[in-house]
Amino acid sequence: MRASIILKNLFLTAFVPFVMASCNSNDDTPQPQPTDPTIAEIAASDTSFSFLLAAATKAGLVDELSAPGALTVFAPTNNAFRAAGFPTQTSVEAADATTLAGILTYHIISGKVLAADVPAGPNAAVTVLSGGTVYTTSNSLGVFVNGVKVVTADIAASNGVVHVIGKVLIPPSGNIVETAVANPDFSYLVAAVLRASEGTTDVAGVLSGTDPLTVFAPTNQAFINAGFATIADIQAADPDVLTSILTYHVVNGRVFSSDLTDGATPSTLNGGTVTIDLGATATVKGNTNTTASNIVATDIVTTNGVIHVIDQVLLP
Repeated sequence: MRASIILKNLFLTAFVPFVMASCNSNDDTPQPQPTDPTIAEIAASDTSFSFLLAAATKAGLVDELSAPGALTVFAPTNNAFRAAGFPTQTSVEAADATTLAGILTYHIISGKVLAADVPAGPNAAVTVLSGGTVYTTSNSLGVFVNGVKVVTADIAASNGVVHVIGKVLIPPSGNIVETAVANPDFSYLVAAVLRASEGTTDVAGVLSGTDPLTVFAPTNQAFINAGFATIADIQAADPDVLTSILTYHVVNGRVFSSDLTDGATPSTLNGGTVTIDLGATATVKGNTNTTASNIVATDIVTTNGVIHVIDQVLLP
């Protein structure tokens, strides 16, 4: 009996430290740390990005948005795609893959850029994955890209960061004149530019140059309302008079909607000023206009500037 008790005690003495050591060993095992989702997973998990995911899939970019690395994506919501002419997810899926790739890569920066990293600018030029350039600004109202406000910033991803925007960024397809020529609602404006260029100033050359400019561009109806009932009326007008009117619509520099301030009076190329009002509706007024013109569309990016669409011809 005594020998049995001794053996039992020896067993317990050896076994208890072993169990304790085993428990301590388990406690010291590093636990897996949660990881952020990839950019593609963020898009897949949020229904407000279903159009974006469909576009990325059609464009063949899902693998790139899933791969390790660091990317910054300005991510348009479904409503942004709808406003850009894609009413349904099916319409996105039916779009040309090359076109979608060109649009989406215009939203992607190589490297991780947090909102706090965006310089005050204004409009710091940043190269995007497509090889083009976007212009970022940080001011008291928030962070902007090509004049479009970031509505949700710094969504962390394992391979970068996502900033949500409410508008699809459209890559420029040409300079100011080329962009106007491609838009049928600017046919009167194009006719006026061509007619004005027959005078002492090559207005078409100015608007096609490399210096950045901002144009408040009247629609066809704006010209009709101003007394030019037909394009023939524009072609019969005095070129130098048209030059004075057209250059009154042009401001030096790249001025996005995010750069406009209430009550500002920017100088125009003809030496005059226009007045900006950012009330309930954004407007711009010429010196002799009875009423202000509504700014009906903003931030059309060109290779040499920006176009804002207006519904009146501005009068110096």
